[in-house]
Order: sequence, then C-alpha cells, then structure tokens
Amino acid sequence: MAVRKTFPLRISPELYAALERWASDELRSVNAQIEYLLVEVLRRAGRLPRARGRGR
Repeated sequence: MAVRKTFPLRISPELYAALERWASDELRSVNAQIEYLLVEVLRRAGRLPRARGRGR
C-alpha cells in the first residue's frame, strides 16, 4: 500500500461546501474528491509521473 502524505489545507467555507456537494454526488469523500481533481489536472497538464508496476 502506498504511503500518503498528510498536510493541512485551508479553503473558504464556500469552496468546501461546493466540494462537499460534488463529492456527495459522486459518492466520494471530500478528501477523495480533492485527490481526484488534483490527479486529473496533473494528468491533463502532463505532469503526473507514470505509475510503476501492475501494467500501468
């Protein structure tokens, strides 16, 4: 299992509420939604390192 880095994130209550609604719509936690969004943006920008192993 991959080790995950933890860090505090300060965002406005309005932004958090929007993320919470979106995450709920997609049956994700807010944390998982933020991670999903970051991965998508990095992938589209060509800045996501290629995964190793498991044919990825």
